[in-house]
Amino acid sequence: MERRHHVFSVDLLERYATKGRGAITCMATGNDVIVLGTNKGWVIRHDFGVGDSYDIDLSVGRPGEQSIHKVFVDPGGSHCIATVIGSSGADTYYTHAKWTKPRILSKLKGLVVNAVAWNRQHITEASTREIILGTDNGQLYEMAVDVKDKMEKYIKLLFELKELPEAFTGLQMETASVHNGTRFYVMAVTPTRLYSFTGIGSLDAIFASYVDRTVHFMELPGEIPNSELHFFIQQRRAVHFTWLSGAGIYHGDLKFGAQRSSPNGDENFVENKALLDYSKFSEGVEGVKPSSLAISEFHFLLLLGNKVKVVNRISEQIVEELYFDQTSDAVSRGIIGLCSDASAGLFYAYDQNSIFQVSVNDEGRDMWKVYLDLKEYAAALASCRDALQRDQVYLVQAEAAFVAKEFLRAASFYAKINYVLSFEEISLKFISIGEQDALRTFLLRKLDNLSKDEKCQITMISTWATELYLDKINRLLLEDDDALDSNNTEYQSLIKEFRAFLSDCKDVLDEATTMKLLESYGRVDELVFFASLKEQYEIVLHHYIQQGEAKKALQVLQKPNVATELQYKFAPDLIMLDAYETVESWMTTKSLNPRKLIPAMMRYSSEPHAKNETHEVIKYLEYCVHRLQNEDPGVHNLLLSLYAKKEDESALLRFLECKFGKGQPGGPEFFYDPKYALRLCLKEKRMRACVHIYSMMSMHEEAVALALQVDPELAMAEADKVEDDEDLRKKLWLMIAKHVIEQEKGTKRENIRKAIAFLKETDGLLKIEDILPFFPDFALIDDFKEAICSSLEDYNEQIEKLKQEMNDATRGADNIRNDISALAQRYTVIDRDEECGVCRRKILNVGGDYRMTTGYMAVGPMAPFYVFPCGHAFHAQCLIAHVTRCTNQAQAEYILDLQKQLTLLGAEPKNVSNGGLSEEPLACVTPMHKIRSQLDDAVASDCPFCGDLMIREISMPFILPEEAEESESWEIKPHNHPSQRSLSLAV
Repeated sequence: MERRHHVFSVDLLERYATKGRGAITCMATGNDVIVLGTNKGWVIRHDFGVGDSYDIDLSVGRPGEQSIHKVFVDPGGSHCIATVIGSSGADTYYTHAKWTKPRILSKLKGLVVNAVAWNRQHITEASTREIILGTDNGQLYEMAVDVKDKMEKYIKLLFELKELPEAFTGLQMETASVHNGTRFYVMAVTPTRLYSFTGIGSLDAIFASYVDRTVHFMELPGEIPNSELHFFIQQRRAVHFTWLSGAGIYHGDLKFGAQRSSPNGDENFVENKALLDYSKFSEGVEGVKPSSLAISEFHFLLLLGNKVKVVNRISEQIVEELYFDQTSDAVSRGIIGLCSDASAGLFYAYDQNSIFQVSVNDEGRDMWKVYLDLKEYAAALASCRDALQRDQVYLVQAEAAFVAKEFLRAASFYAKINYVLSFEEISLKFISIGEQDALRTFLLRKLDNLSKDEKCQITMISTWATELYLDKINRLLLEDDDALDSNNTEYQSLIKEFRAFLSDCKDVLDEATTMKLLESYGRVDELVFFASLKEQYEIVLHHYIQQGEAKKALQVLQKPNVATELQYKFAPDLIMLDAYETVESWMTTKSLNPRKLIPAMMRYSSEPHAKNETHEVIKYLEYCVHRLQNEDPGVHNLLLSLYAKKEDESALLRFLECKFGKGQPGGPEFFYDPKYALRLCLKEKRMRACVHIYSMMSMHEEAVALALQVDPELAMAEADKVEDDEDLRKKLWLMIAKHVIEQEKGTKRENIRKAIAFLKETDGLLKIEDILPFFPDFALIDDFKEAICSSLEDYNEQIEKLKQEMNDATRGADNIRNDISALAQRYTVIDRDEECGVCRRKILNVGGDYRMTTGYMAVGPMAPFYVFPCGHAFHAQCLIAHVTRCTNQAQAEYILDLQKQLTLLGAEPKNVSNGGLSEEPLACVTPMHKIRSQLDDAVASDCPFCGDLMIREISMPFILPEEAEESESWEIKPHNHPSQRSLSLAV
């Protein structure tokens, strides 16, 4: 396979890597760390990450020549295990990157360790966690080392080959977390077999379970002394395995964590297994077996003599051969082996002196071609790097399908091509062979692959596809007369597909062009469907109404994005088609304005209806008025007019009696036009309704006059409605009385008795003298004797009642005058030992010159004081101080201001003569009395202990903020003196 550039390249990394410590016998790598073993017992560690190296002599204290058999290093480059073989046997050592001296693993003495499986998921720099060692006598050991202990934690035997005790030459381990613990996957190889172990729990328990079950293994013919096992690691997880066996390279994919159950529970994590025979890359008849192997993502690196052949793992073809620049003394022995560093993504080869680095340069760049040649199209597409490569894959798929006459499948692949073939070329391919269905499929798939920015091309292709759909539908109709039959699945499925296409492409199809196409092909149903998609609901509604399908039209109008104006526009037609469904639809639509539906309702109402038929307009109007509480006068007037036309007047009367605006403060009681209602009811001869309207308009005389023509009882009820105008009420009853007397057709004496009985119904409003003028002049007085006497007696009782009321009023006035006189002589008696409620001193103590200091006149030698009806007494000065302290700030300032004014007025000089006041200063006494009266009102309006002041004092604190310091001075604080006794004070 030709390549523009080599994927693999070889560079000399270190020429004399052992520093004179002998020839290289083995090598291991991990995380840019290379560990070498020599034939003189030295282990040399090169850390290319930090540019450091050191060596350890494992032959110290051992007689004879010592050679390092194998070295192993973990993926992190911290832990190292080496086995030394000499004349005295084999010993295995462990060393750490930070140690200068190795530790011998005494439990492995005499055992040759050929393979080590590291726990990649859990290993750390400080601990190896569980690792497995394979020996040349067919045994597997588990070991763990913690660096801080500087010795192994344990070494124990896990498994031993007893049936065929071969040496373990390769060992790998992988772990996966599951819901009930950790699952271990272990693969081990010998020269002829590959063993697999798996289980959940500890390694000890897993391997112990194989005592009772068969060990699963794969045995291949032939034998190879240098059998190897390698895992390819990707994102810290093994994804491929390779076994260098005697029969060939056995390899496969690894699927950990999602394994399926199998009868023996083994090897179910291995998939896509294959065996690559050595003869495929050997020039001779018999395949030459490689001496070493390494695996990359897509290739095998096979060491054959002094060169490395790179074999593509997928195509199994040799893609490159790598050669090494060896020294003359190393050429004879050739390249010893290969090893890989999964962490760094590098490979290494080594001979007895030098280390070579094998680098990988984008090995997956041409893998799409490899998969394409093998017709593994899904893998080829996954490996493509750009659109041009994908086009190549799609083109091969499309051409293969086209040749196989799978045109629909070919159309799907052609639609994905963007560069290698033009849109026109592909279209002509299908047009030239008359494959309209494949062409339509190509267009549809092309639409799926176009970006939203290519609007013009999308619209063009969508329109072309629409015409192809219509053409196909017409061809089906022409070819089969029964195509419209519901049993014709092809036609029905095509219509369904076409509608789905219209629905998907409604935003990219040109509306006018598409409608013209649908109309030209006579696809009315699809035209209506597309109009609905484009929200051209007027077209849809016209169609349904022409077809008489009112329910479908109403369903369209119920859609939330339909304009409300369409409801009003099509309401006349819909209500005539199906009044019940239309009204039900109106009642479920909240945004309708009933006023705009009046023309439709009037059109319906003008048509004749059966006597027992439910009037749908009345039902809707009642819903608007009663449920929606509509206040539109037009709606109310229409409902009233429909009620008026009904033979039964009860519904009309109930409507007139309803007070629709009673829920609104100050609102009207009705919303219809009463004058229009009156004209309508008079026209339709609904007299009781007219009486009600007259009464409602306060035209009581007209109401009674009309009611007398219908029913005198109705007239009486109307007359009683007038309550605030006694004269009018009397006038109305006189009208009724006149009507009753004039309309009676019995004998004169019977008429008089009925008139007297009528007087009793008026509850005394009318007297006999009020109705006498309505009788003939020649009526005998004897017939009225009883009524006249009764009337006179009533007048006499009223006169007596008025006299009694006058006497009661006179006595009340006398009582009031007496109370006023007694009020001026009020006094109270207090005990001489009575105390002031504030200062607790006696009220009657001899006082000082209060007149001069407060504006109060002293009561003899006593201080001024207040006495309240409740019995509490206070010195004037004490009361003022108490009220000032307990009232609010504004009131307190007002009282203090009044005190100050009294003090200033009391301090003015006064002329005293004979112990009395002269006439000159009498004029200045008046202001003092006025201010003192105001002060009395402010402090003595009610008792401070029994009135509102005491109630307000509840919210005042016992200790005021300004008294806090004094309160703290009384606080008893304990002193910490041992000799002092603690006294408990009862509060």
